[in-house]
Amino acid sequence: MIVASFDLLDGTKIPWIAWGNGTGQAQKQALQCGELALASGIPHIDTAQLYKTERETMEAIKKSGLSRDQVYITSKLSAGDNDEPVPISEVVQSVKESIERLGTIPDLFLVHNPFVAPPGQLKALWKILEDLKAAGELKSIGVSNFRPQDLQEILDGARYKPVVNQLEYHPYTLAHLQPVLDIQAKHGIVTESYGSLTPILRHPTSGPLKPVLERIAARISKATGKDLGPTVVLLLWIRAQGVVAVTASGNPDRIKSLGEIATLPDLLERNEIEEITNVGKTVHFRFYTEHMEKDFPLPNLPSE
Repeated sequence: MIVASFDLLDGTKIPWIAWGNGTGQAQKQALQCGELALASGIPHIDTAQLYKTERETMEAIKKSGLSRDQVYITSKLSAGDNDEPVPISEVVQSVKESIERLGTIPDLFLVHNPFVAPPGQLKALWKILEDLKAAGELKSIGVSNFRPQDLQEILDGARYKPVVNQLEYHPYTLAHLQPVLDIQAKHGIVTESYGSLTPILRHPTSGPLKPVLERIAARISKATGKDLGPTVVLLLWIRAQGVVAVTASGNPDRIKSLGEIATLPDLLERNEIEEITNVGKTVHFRFYTEHMEKDFPLPNLPSE
């Protein structure tokens, strides 16, 4: 079955779900799990310079037996050792090294976070990616972990707007992210979500969403005759928002189940989607706080 995709503002499409080989994935695991993700029907692999798994990304594709045009690849320009910014004079070479490790131009190339650029040079860094895209040396370009001020800085006079912003996105980040989401809606920028399952996997109690997700999971399980848990409900909610879900499980059984989720129909009812959204906005909880909570005021909400 074909995995649904979303339209990007540069005229390309992106599969709605991806398997990510970061978050502590070792090179061997990135290769084995990447091959399994592709075999399970997930047509999108998300990597980055930081993960040191770009070579394994292409190796997994080769081992899968799929052709290059059957797999969507995302990579990212990351900061150096000790989170040192990338000097502007080294950006082009850094991008070319990513392409060499991948053995191909990625379908999407992101700035991993706004602090990859030296202070005051975010606009200059974005212009370099624009130049590479204009020259055909990059395809789609986007950003990750960008706050409102970061988006505004690169959008001002941009030749190419970022097609996506990859963030920790789930119901418990909605209240804080609203200014970001408003800018993205205005400019047609698609949201990509990492940490999508945080309300279930990382929140200490799962908070007020827990009974909501369990009730909906019970209904769709009964309706389909399949055992579909709260994880499935959250991922279907993310898809219903028009958001790309990037998952990074290293568990083979979970990876296989993600492949099954990738082609599920729209099982959530409109009122259920709205309930998840509204309940999520009553809590603020983010697991990856490093970038998005710096100089970006938090909402006055409980964490549970």
